[in-house]
Amino acid sequence: MDGPGQAREGAPGDPVEDVPAEGSEQLPGPVGARLAELAAGALEAMRPSDVPVRLRPVVRFAPAKRAKLGQGPLVTALRESPVFRTAVVDWCREHRPDGLDTEHADPVVVAAAGVLLGAPGTEHLLELVAFRVEQGRLRGERDSARARAQRLATELERAQRELAEARRVGERAGGEPEADRLRKRLREQGVRLKEAKDDALAARAELAVAHERVEADLAELRAERDRERARAQEERERAQRAVEDSEVARQAAREARQGDEVRIALLLETMEGALGGLRRELRAGGSGPRPADVVQRVRADTGVTGHVADAAALDRLLALPAVHLIVDGYNVTKTGYPDLPLADQRNRLAHQLAALAARTGAEVTVVFDGADVLAVPTAGPRGVRVLFSDPGVIADDVIRALVTAEPQGRQLVVATSDRAVVASVRHGGAYAVASAVLLDRLNRV
Repeated sequence: MDGPGQAREGAPGDPVEDVPAEGSEQLPGPVGARLAELAAGALEAMRPSDVPVRLRPVVRFAPAKRAKLGQGPLVTALRESPVFRTAVVDWCREHRPDGLDTEHADPVVVAAAGVLLGAPGTEHLLELVAFRVEQGRLRGERDSARARAQRLATELERAQRELAEARRVGERAGGEPEADRLRKRLREQGVRLKEAKDDALAARAELAVAHERVEADLAELRAERDRERARAQEERERAQRAVEDSEVARQAAREARQGDEVRIALLLETMEGALGGLRRELRAGGSGPRPADVVQRVRADTGVTGHVADAAALDRLLALPAVHLIVDGYNVTKTGYPDLPLADQRNRLAHQLAALAARTGAEVTVVFDGADVLAVPTAGPRGVRVLFSDPGVIADDVIRALVTAEPQGRQLVVATSDRAVVASVRHGGAYAVASAVLLDRLNRV
């Protein structure tokens, strides 16, 4: 059995009157009708699963009749279902019904929009619309009373003429009963005319009172609008002051950070001076081999001449001091796991390189093309520098720039199978290792 306030889902012929329309009578008639039109329009675009249960009988109506015949359930659903009300608001923002975005719109349209959005001051707009509806009703009653009074006056004049005619006839023919009948009719018409005039006066007085109430409400609404504008201006000023204060705070933080950096630099210089004095005292003249000398010896010992043929040769290179491994990202990932999405390829390679860097102590930089990357990651895994090429620049050029930027004598290893890149980096003094060799080494980490 259906509970109270619950729509009954039955055959397509079920009447909508089964759904109670509580709450809709609290709104002025034009506002309720406007809300029903908006809700009916949104209902046409909603998926059947999103329609509230109590509105399913309304959906079976023709679209042109839904707002009129289903006004009660539609307005009740707007009041009781936040999900349905949100869907109607989204539909209105998308389709922009006439009047919703006009500065001096019809109060009925503005009041309906206020009810949907829960805007402040909506209750005043509803009262204004109610007053205007009441004013129209009173004006109609006044006009009706005036028309009735005019009609009765016309009938009275006609009765007076008939009475005068009857008197003349009676005087000629002695017809006193007919004269009495006409006098009685004349008195009745006079009474009805007086009542019509009293009704017109009463309607005019009520209309004057309604005018005064509407003017008072309009004055209150204008005052409320001015207060809202003043509050909005204060909020904007406070926000502006907050922005200025935050900018001052950021500037102070930058200055403090710069001061810290200066103090750290001075401390490092002091420590370097102390270390130099200690070396001189201990006669550590630094005549031992430099990293570049070691690099030359390893080249001679390993027999590697610029091209790394296997994982063992790569291990010997990565054991050198201050070695820098530069990886052509997509060239390696598309060799090892091309079926993965690009983001997963980048993530997998970066974490494998992080494990290699932790084990060998080498500096590792991986370079990707940045053309198809919507959101560039701000940081990579620990121990791995992840670079993306700028728009209009390919990763190959970034790799060549990295090789050129390194000081003479530092050991560089570039992992790529691109022949053009291999030729250019070897010309710059770097070793070239094929992508398959690097993948073989990564799989053994």
